[in-house]
Amino acid sequence: MTETPTDAPTDPEALDFARSVLAAQPFSRLVGARITEFGGGRATLEVDVRDELRQQNGYLHGGVLAYAADNAITFAAGSTLGSAVLTGGVSVQYLRPALGAVLRAEARIVHSGRRQAVCDCDLIMSATDGSETVCAIGRGTVLVVDGTAD
Repeated sequence: MTETPTDAPTDPEALDFARSVLAAQPFSRLVGARITEFGGGRATLEVDVRDELRQQNGYLHGGVLAYAADNAITFAAGSTLGSAVLTGGVSVQYLRPALGAVLRAEARIVHSGRRQAVCDCDLIMSATDGSETVCAIGRGTVLVVDGTAD
C-alpha cells in the first residue's frame, strides 16, 4: 500500500509511455495538453492557454481546469496502479480566476491500495513573467478496471 508518492526522478521510458497514452486521447490533443512528469505516484500535465479555452470574461474555462485535474490525477494513480485505470470521481474547488499563459496540473497519490488510489492535484497558472498562482485544487479517486473499452 502506498501512502505517499516517492521522490524518485521521472523515468524517461515511463514518461515516453505516458506521453503516448496522452497522445492517443483525442480530447487531450484538442486541448493541447502535454505531460511533463510521470512516475512514483506523481504526474504533471500542462496546457498552454489560448483564446479558444477561455470563457467570456477572459479567464481559462473551468472545464479546462477540471479536465486537467481529472487527467493528471488518473496519470498519477496509473504510475503505480498500471495503465488499466479510470477516474472513479473527481471534485474541483475553484479558488480564484485562472489568469496566465500556462496551466500546470500537479497531481500526487495520497493513498493507494491494490485496486484504487486517492490523489490530490494543484492547478497552477503561470504568467509570462514567471509568477505562479494556485487557482484551484482537485481530489479524485482512480479505479483499476478489467478489460478495455470497445
